[in-house]
Formats: sequence, structure tokens, C-alpha cells
Amino acid sequence: MIDREQKDREDFLLILQAYQFRGYDKGVRGIYMRLLHTGHRMNKKKIRRLMRKYGLYCPVRKRNPYREMARKMRTNAVADNLVKREFKLHGIRAVLLTDITYIPFRKSFLYLSVILDAYTMQVLSYVLSPSLEVDFVLLTVQKLIEKHQIPMDHKVYIHSDQGCHYTSTSFRKLIADVGLRQSMSRRGNCWDNAPQESFFGHMKDELHMRKRSWKNFNDVQATIDDWMDYYNNDRYQEGLKGLSPNEFYLYQTEGIYPAQMLLP
Repeated sequence: MIDREQKDREDFLLILQAYQFRGYDKGVRGIYMRLLHTGHRMNKKKIRRLMRKYGLYCPVRKRNPYREMARKMRTNAVADNLVKREFKLHGIRAVLLTDITYIPFRKSFLYLSVILDAYTMQVLSYVLSPSLEVDFVLLTVQKLIEKHQIPMDHKVYIHSDQGCHYTSTSFRKLIADVGLRQSMSRRGNCWDNAPQESFFGHMKDELHMRKRSWKNFNDVQATIDDWMDYYNNDRYQEGLKGLSPNEFYLYQTEGIYPAQMLLP
């Protein structure tokens, strides 16, 4: 009995270290994949048992209160849903997902525009703005073009909801000029851009406790920058073979698998 209790404590310390890695709380799956990255294999049933035993709880996803606000921003210049939820079918850098989310700050909001690669789930570009003016969405696309080698030949889709930023003349002209093909979710159907919705939900859950330290816009920007780096490099996903988005990209393009990681 003593030996088992000692072993449980030792294993729980490993779980706790994985849970707290880089300061972002994780659920059972995130802990499991972090343990694999550190060379420790522990099944999820045992992780759950030890978390219950020692009172460690996973963060709980919250309902998104801003979806109705996004619906109200629609206009009539709507593109067809060309992606049709085939997020992984076309390969790397073929389907780009984009959306805006609202971040509460000092009884108001800041606004975050993000572009994801639907295949690797990498964040390719993002811009935080104190205003909902369309310029910050255009800047997100411009940063994407500057930072990444994406073939602009009308075979790459950029998929969004029907918000007014994406139906605006300036946005449609910009993506046409750079050779992106526009696709939009159907009205009122969040599943047509489900990976992006999920991304924002997890981000807000994990940033929740950090909001208390924000005093100005730069504080929020620094937190967002740190989380985006954590997400791309150290936030592991079961759908990516237990790798982070950047690790998965290297695995898919160069066959590189983290040397220290135990294969699931």
C-alpha cells in the first residue's frame, strides 16, 4: 500500500508538471501528449484517476457569448461555401481559415483576427486591434503573404463566416489581387468553420486567468504573442498525431518526428 501511494505521488508530480507546462492549464489529452513529449507514457485512465485523487481539475470550455454579435455583422455580398467542411482533403496550405474574436478588456473589447492552416492547424497570421475597422483584417492577410510561401494560383481557399469584414469590397479585392479563392460558411452554421471556432474557444479558456494582469493594450498583445508561440510550438493535439502544429508541419513536409517523443 505504501509503495503504491508513493508511486501515485510520483506519477501525479509528472502530471502536475505537464498540466502547468508554460503556464497554460491542460485537459487529460493535453497532459497525455505532453508526457509523451517528455518521454513518459501514462494512459489516460490513470491520469484521470490521479487527477481526481489529488483534486486537479481540467479547464471547462465555456459557451461563446459573442457568436450572435458576429451574425449581426453580415452583409449580402456572400461567397459560396467551396470548402464544404473538407478541411483536410486538399493538404497543407490549401485551405486557410480566418475569423475574428472578441477579447473582453476594461469593460470593452479588443479584437483578434487570425488565419489558420486547416491541415496543420498552424497559426499563420494574427493581428490584435482596439478597433473593429476593416483595416486589421486586411493587415492579417498582408502579414500572411509576407511571412509564408503560399502558392497564389486560385487553388488556395480562404474560408470565413459571412461577417461584414469578409464581404467588404476592400477584403474581396485584396484576396482577389493576391490570388486567393474566397469561400464562406453557410448562414448560421458554425460547423462550416468548426476548427476556427474550436481554436478560439480553447484560447479564451487558457487565457482566462491572465486577464487579471492586463493593464493596457501592450499587456494583452504580449499575452497573445506568448500564447500563439505556445500554441504553434508546444500545444499538442491528438488530431495531429500528438504533435504541436509546427511539429506536425515538419513531420508532414520533412518527415521529422520529435526524437525525444515516445510514439503513441
